[in-house]
Amino acid sequence: MKGVFSAPGDYVHFKSQVPLHKIPIGTKQWRYYDFGPKVVPPLICLPGTAGTADVYYKQIMSLSMKGYRVISVDIPRVWNHQEWIQSFEKFLDAIDVHHIHLYGTSLGGFLAQLFAQHRPRRVKSLILSNAFLETRSFAAAMPWAPIVGWTPSFLLKRYILTGIRDGPQEPFIADSVDFVVSQVGF
Repeated sequence: MKGVFSAPGDYVHFKSQVPLHKIPIGTKQWRYYDFGPKVVPPLICLPGTAGTADVYYKQIMSLSMKGYRVISVDIPRVWNHQEWIQSFEKFLDAIDVHHIHLYGTSLGGFLAQLFAQHRPRRVKSLILSNAFLETRSFAAAMPWAPIVGWTPSFLLKRYILTGIRDGPQEPFIADSVDFVVSQVGF
């Protein structure tokens, strides 16, 4: 299997075929990719803290060729659970999507579970990868969370990327990790 950086044409091809959409909803700017037939309930991909909508480009291309609609989103900044649920629901309403399949990794998995718990009628299925059920351990490990808005970008990036490259990895996994790291920006 070719890695992202050994075959840069894959990502370039994706960007040439799939437009990045941007829509303002309230005070939030939602950025997302939407590709595949509009007649089927979409699979919505929610990335982790270090991810963007771009990290699912291979899944978008592969699944859309098999007849699936895939929407990958950048998660806008939200400060509490209720704000996430309301904001995500407004996003779904704005793009006229009523029923969804949710796929979330890490923080995206936590948010997917939260939305499914509070809006079960909208969620047809839930797929989780490297997700967690509660955030207390993160709060304990990050006592400076109340001032995160004033934390210098380089420190936030260092904190988020800590451990992301730990241990040996298959070349295609290492390439994918490098791609995610290249997408992290503040």
